[in-house]
Amino acid sequence: MKNASLSSFGKTASRTEVKPSSVLEPLAGKEMAFARFTKGHMFLRTLCVVFVGTFLTVALWEAGSDRQSSSHLKITQQFSSDLPGCMAIISGDIGDRKKELEKLLASRKTQNIFTESFYLNETKDCSYFIESRGFMTETLSEEEDNFPIAYSMVIHEKISMFERLLRALYAPQNIYCVHVDLKASEDFQKAVEAIVSCFPNVFVASKLERVVYASWSRVQADLNCMKDLLKSPVDWRYMLNTCGTDFPIKTNGEMVKVLKTLNGKNSLESEVTNDYKKARWQYHHNVTDTVINTYVPKSPPPISSPMFTGNAYFVVTRAFVKHVLQDRDTQKFLEWEKDTYSPDEHLWATLQRMPSVPGSVPSNIKYDTSDMHAFARVVKWSYLEGDMRNGAPYYPCHGVSRRAVCVYGVGDLHWVLNQHHLLANKFDPEVDDLAIRCVESFLRSKALGQDPLLKEEYSNTL
Repeated sequence: MKNASLSSFGKTASRTEVKPSSVLEPLAGKEMAFARFTKGHMFLRTLCVVFVGTFLTVALWEAGSDRQSSSHLKITQQFSSDLPGCMAIISGDIGDRKKELEKLLASRKTQNIFTESFYLNETKDCSYFIESRGFMTETLSEEEDNFPIAYSMVIHEKISMFERLLRALYAPQNIYCVHVDLKASEDFQKAVEAIVSCFPNVFVASKLERVVYASWSRVQADLNCMKDLLKSPVDWRYMLNTCGTDFPIKTNGEMVKVLKTLNGKNSLESEVTNDYKKARWQYHHNVTDTVINTYVPKSPPPISSPMFTGNAYFVVTRAFVKHVLQDRDTQKFLEWEKDTYSPDEHLWATLQRMPSVPGSVPSNIKYDTSDMHAFARVVKWSYLEGDMRNGAPYYPCHGVSRRAVCVYGVGDLHWVLNQHHLLANKFDPEVDDLAIRCVESFLRSKALGQDPLLKEEYSNTL
């Protein structure tokens, strides 16, 4: 409507300017007529410029106002009702929130974890689904709009957790590739497809893998998404990979600010390999339902730089992704990695230290980066937890431990949400759904800037 109004205004002004004869006819003398016409013409042009300038100023101001006052920029009931109690937990200060905290803790007993059938039914009306589930349908800032992020999401179970992870990460300018494990149930696959069909910037990977824990298939799943993401029309800047037990601890706006500070560098764990982990790539491994060490020595890696170790998670540039998929020497290295144990924990870490790889850092030990310093993921390992006053990197897990990794409980949130990382692992609604609910409420409120306490206490979390 605003553009239409501007167009109509321009046409009206033009009609006034091209019909001066009706004004000049009663005047005697061509010179006087010309003088009067010129003066009137200049006046009308000046008046037109003033009106158009004023109109554009008002229109732009209204556009900005509309973005801030749009109804879907208000925090939804499902998040706002949890927020007071959650803030008592997150801040560690109960204060006058005792009743809200008690109410929140009481609701812990009533989990609302949706099944595949729920999503198959709800997504029949995508508009209703998107609104009722509280997805962010508008870009919150020009900075975010100009800095789209790409995601690889490798999942195989717990459809409700996937939908909540997608909702927490979702922004309309970003692009999301979802890799569904071929081992996943048919109902799960159909539910994922139903959810994905409601969003133009979310899609299922064109090639799916049967993912075996600690095998090459986990890397291949991310590579498949890399190929698809590069083909997408979205000019994304960085790519992040996620799994079904991840959850963000930063808003999209905060992520953009962090990624911009990297200035074209990647961020992931990459450290010198200890002797114990060298066996993972020194011997040939067979893959069935598990990965089995044959103790048959492998040839040395086809690279001139050393091998490094890290984890499965990365924050990498678009140029990095292109290089991995297109560089011949890198392709040879990828091929060599295929029969190693847990290749995702040394492939990415090694690429990050190769001088030919975009966004990498030197192989010198000075550039070693632990998981606690990289932005990719914050994880609590059970064999490292302890009393921080005695030098431990973090206090013991308040949830449960799986494969030596903490599945966070609500008691971990005060520590987790004060870390600089972009995402945290692991979360599970069947272990502590309240922990996820509180992160959801915290992030949505922070993204919309509707809680001054969040701004005051957590402005330094970046």
